[in-house]
Amino acid sequence: MPHRRDFLTQSGCGFGALALAAMLREDTQAASGGALQVLHHPPKAKRVVQLFMAGAASQIDLWDHKPLLEKVHGQPSDFGEPVETFQDGLGPWMKSPFKFSPYGESGKQLSEVVAPLGECVDDMAFVHNMVGKTGVHSQATYLQATGFERPGFPGMGSWISYALGAINENLPTFVVLPDHRGFASNGPKNWGSAFLPATAQGTAIFPQRANPIDDLSAQADFVTAAGDHDGLELLKRINRRYQEQRNGDSRLEARIRSYELAAAMQLSAPEALDISSESAETMKMYGLDRIGATYPDQINPAEEAEYFGRKCLIARRLIERGVRFVQIWSGNDNGFPRRNWDSHENIERDHGPLARGMAVGTAALLKDLKQRGLLEDTIVLWTTEFGRMPSSQGGVGRDHNPHVFTNWLCGGGIRAGATYGESDDWGYKPLERNNPTQVYDIHATILHLLGIDHTRLTVRHDGIDRRLTDVHGHIIHDIIA
Repeated sequence: MPHRRDFLTQSGCGFGALALAAMLREDTQAASGGALQVLHHPPKAKRVVQLFMAGAASQIDLWDHKPLLEKVHGQPSDFGEPVETFQDGLGPWMKSPFKFSPYGESGKQLSEVVAPLGECVDDMAFVHNMVGKTGVHSQATYLQATGFERPGFPGMGSWISYALGAINENLPTFVVLPDHRGFASNGPKNWGSAFLPATAQGTAIFPQRANPIDDLSAQADFVTAAGDHDGLELLKRINRRYQEQRNGDSRLEARIRSYELAAAMQLSAPEALDISSESAETMKMYGLDRIGATYPDQINPAEEAEYFGRKCLIARRLIERGVRFVQIWSGNDNGFPRRNWDSHENIERDHGPLARGMAVGTAALLKDLKQRGLLEDTIVLWTTEFGRMPSSQGGVGRDHNPHVFTNWLCGGGIRAGATYGESDDWGYKPLERNNPTQVYDIHATILHLLGIDHTRLTVRHDGIDRRLTDVHGHIIHDIIA
């Protein structure tokens, strides 16, 4: 079926040309409140969902099949070069404990623990030659989340919120759904606004809690809606008077806007987070057909599917109501027994349940967005802070590997069924070591699809024109439709 732009371009009539020009003008208008009043070029996407696997998910046990490891399994690992590991990760070569099979028309090999995503694989684009800069969780997480290895820089969602502004003034532009067990490395600093206006920071929501948004609604029984409204109005007048005397300080303006947003959210957020109206079929698709079940103490797939699936369903509800950027986390900070992707001790025990639960919710999200017509202008990004070694640690675990890992993207102008970049035969480093993909390239590509030139979205801070991609970044044209 021809795209409406193609029809208007080929129509050869003045009306068609005028209509096309009007559409392009409309496409390049940024939404209200954004720093970019006009986008740099027509966008293919409007929104982003980022899925972040905290703790470092293993590429060779999920997405990047390595038949060679099956042949050399148990033999002493020989990389042919000096190798520095984070801990003691140079045990024998270790094949994946999970079976790989081909899926979709593309025949993409996926691990059995992410099998639900086999139905979506022909819509996804895999990048297998990602490289990081460090094997330290906190620094590597900062790099993937903010583009820098140290604190003090805005998250990707904050940059996008700052640039594009709100679609729906009654909901936050940038929403974060943390792991229900706690924050990942760096906590809220991963989605802070840093030197951008405070309104650009992420709003954390915990869907599984009785009170998902802290301090949204008063808990005291003596507080009334009318009294709450009058108090906010008085506070706004006092703040405005104070602000008039201190031009150029964005903090108070951000606080006033946050109060206004909070008042709007008291009406809109509960409805967005209420999944009771969803059909039984939808609930089952997201792994939510066992709500209220009792789970064992050990990490298990059904529990992971329920918690991650709920966040994915909430993400879809937020996206369709105009939230610009949703970030979903899987895994909390270091602890034991493992409840994150940092599987030093046992890949099968830890990655198995986490991956199966993640795959159920993620597959449901992709299919749900697609059937509602939202996937075509929503980018879904799956990432983690680095990969894991092809050699074993402690028998059946894997050590950190910042030298190569996998990202995948879907929707929003991404070329369906694409694979870009390869890792070497072991999954230790990129096959073409001089041409890896860095997080800057992923960020630059996402901004491009949103209509933003990553080199032109800058904010001067401490005498430097800062940007999400620092001084790096290349658009990955091979994965753009």
